[in-house]
Amino acid sequence: MNQPNDPAVISNSWDSLKQFTPARIALGRAGISLTTRASLDFQLAHALARDAVNIPIDFSELELSLSLLGLESLTLNTQAENQQMYLQRPDLGRVLNDVTLDCLQQTTPNYTDAVIVVADGLSSKAIEHHALPFLTLLLPQLQAYHLAPVCLVKHGRVAIGDAIAEHYAARLCIVLIGERPGLSSPDSMGLYFTYQARAKLSTDADRNCISNIHSNGLSYKQALKKLMFLINEAEKLKLTGVNLKDETTEMTTDNQLQWVNFLLD
Repeated sequence: MNQPNDPAVISNSWDSLKQFTPARIALGRAGISLTTRASLDFQLAHALARDAVNIPIDFSELELSLSLLGLESLTLNTQAENQQMYLQRPDLGRVLNDVTLDCLQQTTPNYTDAVIVVADGLSSKAIEHHALPFLTLLLPQLQAYHLAPVCLVKHGRVAIGDAIAEHYAARLCIVLIGERPGLSSPDSMGLYFTYQARAKLSTDADRNCISNIHSNGLSYKQALKKLMFLINEAEKLKLTGVNLKDETTEMTTDNQLQWVNFLLD
C-alpha cells in the first residue's frame, strides 16, 4: 500500500483543501493510476453505499425504543414486496399493500393533528442511525399536537406518507426517510414535511425537504430548528411546498461545505 510520503506518489495541487471536506478531491496518483490507498478507500465507500441500499431495515429496536418512550407505533408495508421490486418499481413504494390497507380500514381512524412516518427509503442505515435521536428531540416539541401512532414503513417512498396522513385526517405529515447514499455519506437521512397531505392529491411541489441529516452534515438540532420554523409558518399560511420558504438563515461554514460535498460526491 502506498504510504503518505511514498516518493512514487505524485500529490495534487489541491491537497491542502482535503482538510475541509470528505469529498474525493486531490487523490494524487502513482504513475498513471490512482494510489492504492485511494483505490481501496473508494472500494470501501462503494461497498458501504451498496450495503446501505440493500441491507433490509429492522424496525424492532426502534419499536422498542418508542415503546419505552410511551409511544405507540405501527409497522406497515408497501406494495413493493422485496428490495429488488422496490428499486425497480418506485411507484409500488408509494402505495400501501392490501393487507396494510385492510388493517387500517378495519380500525376506526383516530383523527389527529400530525402523523410521523419513518421509512427505510434508499438507506436503512440512515434510519437505524438517526431516526431515534431526531425523534427524541422532535417529540417534546409536538406535545401540543395530538399525534397518530408513529408509522414505520418498509420499502417506502416519500409519498407513502400521503395515504397515512389521509387515513388519520392529519393536518401535518412528517416523513423521515433514508436518502440515496453517496460515497462520503452512506447514512444520510432526509425529512419531508407536508401540510394537509392527501393520497393522489399531494405532489412533490407541496412538500418541504430538509436534507443531508447525518454526523458530517446537518445536525439534529439544526434540522429540528428548520422543521419547527416550517411547522409554525405552515399553520399560519395553511400550506407547504414551493410557496413556503425556509427562512432560517443561520448557515455555518460547515453546513455550506456539506452542500459542496454533496455536489462533489
